[in-house]
Amino acid sequence: MSENPLIKLHDFGQSIWLDFIRRGMLKFGELQDLIARDGLCGVTSNPAIFEKAIDGSTDYDEAIHTLISTGKSANDIYHALTNEDVRQAADLFAPIYQKTEGRDGFVSLEVSPHLAHDTDGTITEARHLWQAVDRPNVMIKVPGTQEGLPAIQQLISDGINVNVTLLFSLPRYHKVFAAYMAGLETRAKAGQSLTSVASVASFFPQPH
Repeated sequence: MSENPLIKLHDFGQSIWLDFIRRGMLKFGELQDLIARDGLCGVTSNPAIFEKAIDGSTDYDEAIHTLISTGKSANDIYHALTNEDVRQAADLFAPIYQKTEGRDGFVSLEVSPHLAHDTDGTITEARHLWQAVDRPNVMIKVPGTQEGLPAIQQLISDGINVNVTLLFSLPRYHKVFAAYMAGLETRAKAGQSLTSVASVASFFPQPH
């Protein structure tokens, strides 16, 4: 039997992350199978992904009805559903996170896209998501907008893992990297550990 090419990629220092998540994958073992069979090392998500997952399946119907019966708002219901999915996925990737000493095995959860140009709002929501999910191998996705740069710096200094998204150019990446380093420097000056803080930058094709 030929070797799984996805597993073979590990020999070249590459990690496969899946840009999708749905509750059925967690409930019926599909995500666990991808980890065991294909060497999946992480998952990313965003509001659009969760919209497709919730609207395109019956996986969430029971939970939604229960939350509605308790008087939760639409926003509260969304966060309750997504936080739980990310928390469960993070637990599945925890062995990879531990084995790689925090270099892999992450699950990403994005702040609201409506906050892309709101620095303070991004910081507030990112902190809330980080505390709500409460897993060391979670990354909070923050847009690499001009307003996102100081948010990235602050969150890194807080010790919150950040996945910088919506990057379209090298000049903006350089600014993101500077914000990341500044956050680490602030954290180090405060005498706080840097070993548990992780970040990635997600590049996108240039829009036409």
